[in-house]
Order: sequence, then C-alpha cells, then structure tokens
Amino acid sequence: MDLHLTNKVFIVTGGAKGIGAAISSSIAAEGGIVVIAGRKKEDNQVKVDEIIKAKGRATSIAVELADPAACKEVIDFTVKEYGRIDGIINNAGVNDGVGLESGSPEKFFQSLQKNLSHFYNLAHYGLPYLKETKGTIINIGSKVADTGQGNTSGYAASKGAINALTREWAVELLPYSIRVNTVIPAEVWTPLYENWINTLPNPKEKLAQIVSKIPLEKRFTTSEEIADMTVFLLSSRSSHTTGQIIYVDGGYTHLDRSLT
Repeated sequence: MDLHLTNKVFIVTGGAKGIGAAISSSIAAEGGIVVIAGRKKEDNQVKVDEIIKAKGRATSIAVELADPAACKEVIDFTVKEYGRIDGIINNAGVNDGVGLESGSPEKFFQSLQKNLSHFYNLAHYGLPYLKETKGTIINIGSKVADTGQGNTSGYAASKGAINALTREWAVELLPYSIRVNTVIPAEVWTPLYENWINTLPNPKEKLAQIVSKIPLEKRFTTSEEIADMTVFLLSSRSSHTTGQIIYVDGGYTHLDRSLT
C-alpha cells in the first residue's frame, strides 16, 4: 500500500530513541523526510546516519523542547531546510515520577513543561505551514491518562491533557483540513522501559507479571507497531480520520480484567 508520503516533511520529537526512533524509521522507509528534534545531539545524529544508510532522508536539531523559543527554532529550522511541514509527531516525554506526595508544586509545573508544553508550542508555531499543506498532527499519549499509575501526577496530567487537546485541535483545525489524532501505547518494550524494569528488586518476576496482563498474545507491544499506526494516520490513506484516540496496546487498557 502506497501511503503517499514521498518527499513530505515530518518533525518527530524524541525521534532518536525508542518509539520515536521507530516512527522516524517508518516515515523514512515510506519516502518521507524526517526532522528529528531532541535533546542529545549525538543520539540524534546516530539515528540520522542510520536512516541515511538505509537510503532514507533525515536531519536533526538538538533542542530543549521545554523552552518555547526552542520549539520555534525547530519550526524555523525545518522550513529553512525543506520549505514545508506536512506533519508534526509530538512524541517526546518522560515518566518522571512527580507524585502528589513525592513531588512539589515546582516539580509538578516542571513536569508539565517537559511533557506537555512543547505539544502546544510546536503546533502553534507550525500551524501556518500545516495550513499550507493540509498537514497532520499526531500526538503520542499514554494509557496512564486512562488507568492512572500512582506517583506520577505530572506525567498523568500531561497525558490526560494531550487527549483533550487532540479533540480540541481537531475541532479548531477543521476549516483547514488539518487532521489531529493520538496514538496510545501501554506496555511497549523500549530502552527506557528496560532501564526502569532493571531498577526494581526482582526485575524478571515483575516483567513476567506485566506480560501476563497483556491480553493479546501475552507480549509487549513493539515500537514498530506504534510506528505503523502513527505513519498510517499521517498518510492520506486515513484522510477522513480526525479527533481519534487510538489504542495500540494488545487490549491492555480496555479489555475485561478477567482475561488477565
């Protein structure tokens, strides 16, 4: 199936690692041009080199996305390099453990800055260019917005807000034919997830417990499965889909708990 992404330009935040890296690779494999926006220049360049080696096209910009000025810099950089923006994939974020008891008002605000503000800022600064291309915005959310987790108020609040903004932006941007959707992962095996598991007292036992609760095939979702859904939603093959919150989680969030 041709997704009609050839020569289209997409910004992927956090596009060098984990889910973001899989999205970057999938866009490039479909002929799209990737602009990776992330904090670490070295990681960004490793991913760009990997895409170029696979005969794709990509570049990167190292920025701290919590800074509104940096978000504008990402948009300006992309337009200067390629003259257009066809889509923004808001993926960057971190489950930073800012809880109600363990955190503070200051840490909570900082968590919102890290996990939410750049979604709005990139969409705001990128909007004139998305209007020109009738582009798309894809937000990467989290099941935590639905299920809670405990001890992560900042992250949960950010992900809940992302779901709300998806519907809000889908309505606001209807006149411009700009589609907005969110993809929700649940348990996805990434380097960050592996690092977290290994901090626990009995990582192998905890991992087996988590896997046992994933209804479909008792396995983790892969980063590539999140990327496949994301890239489909970017494409004109999903041209009448907007305002949707789509769960790619093997049934983890919504299926009957008796299954697990």
